[in-house]
Amino acid sequence: MKRFFILFPALLLSLMVSAQSPKSAPEQSPVVETVADFGKHQPIGLGVSKENRVFVTFPKNPEHYDYGLAEIVNGQRRPYPNAEWNQWDSLNPQNRFVNVQALFVDQTNTLWVLDPANPSGMPAFPTGIKLLKINLATNRVDRIYRFDDLPRDRTALNDVQVDPTRQIAYLSDPKRAAIIVLDLKTGKSRAVLEGDKSTKADPTFVLTIDGKEVRDTKGVPFSSNVNGVALTTDFRYFYFRPITQTKLFRIETKYLLNPSLSTEQVSSHVETVAETGVSHGMIADKKGDIYLTDSPNKAIRYVTPSGKLETLVRDNRFLWPDSFGIGTDGYLYLTAAQIQRTKRYNDGDDKVEYPFRLYRMKLAK
Repeated sequence: MKRFFILFPALLLSLMVSAQSPKSAPEQSPVVETVADFGKHQPIGLGVSKENRVFVTFPKNPEHYDYGLAEIVNGQRRPYPNAEWNQWDSLNPQNRFVNVQALFVDQTNTLWVLDPANPSGMPAFPTGIKLLKINLATNRVDRIYRFDDLPRDRTALNDVQVDPTRQIAYLSDPKRAAIIVLDLKTGKSRAVLEGDKSTKADPTFVLTIDGKEVRDTKGVPFSSNVNGVALTTDFRYFYFRPITQTKLFRIETKYLLNPSLSTEQVSSHVETVAETGVSHGMIADKKGDIYLTDSPNKAIRYVTPSGKLETLVRDNRFLWPDSFGIGTDGYLYLTAAQIQRTKRYNDGDDKVEYPFRLYRMKLAK
């Protein structure tokens, strides 16, 4: 693989250690504002429109479910695009939200809604896998992409970025350790970098937060292949990484879009950007900074276009900081999912610090 830049050995060692040996929890930062409280409704995906409308996704949880996708208005959740889409209706997974995961607002101010239809602890609904294109001016669904050409029983899509100039969507698929390239004009999709070392989790890596290994009730450590993704605003670079390792990767989109390239040829163009520690979600701003969540250190970091790793803010409320949205108001919005504190990773005990919250902070200058 190409290497974008090389960190000094001491810095490299420091970053690798910090991924597994988090610092003491920081105080609450005065630059971090609470946008909304959600009670026991766990926020996951996030999208912010050009008018700074805020949209948040919530997993299908039998104990606490009313909306899979909501618009946050004056701090309150409202079902979006309507109540019908948010009905709990397992008999109609094609036209209901099954388990909405990720959101993305593209440069045309269109909202993209990814529903991988795989609620945690419940049977998956392969026929319910879909990507919705929603017109924010009319609040109507313009088109639904259903991925009929993917092996949907082996597919678990997680995150999405969209290039409206080329009419291409890029999605991560942790289950297959692959990037999915979707042609929005034809609806056809391709899997690239499947099983590549840049898309696969490190099997020896055990995520540790607050001195505790994140393991489920069977003792199996949390693990995720390629998960968070980001697309630069000039659409040149696509950034990606698995959660359970410490590197950030990128590739020029022209290589993802060229179907004539072999698997080996595409892989040869993947660049290792930096050792960044653990990260879940990411997003690119107009300057080309790539923001990364950091759950072990309860921090938001960013990598500059020159390859420098910086810390934006640390805050002890960043309990599994998950998804980002960027507003035209100069704020970076953030959900905190507290996944490591849920029953699954605490021997059946609920360790979540309620209420769940949505935060925001100013972008880096």
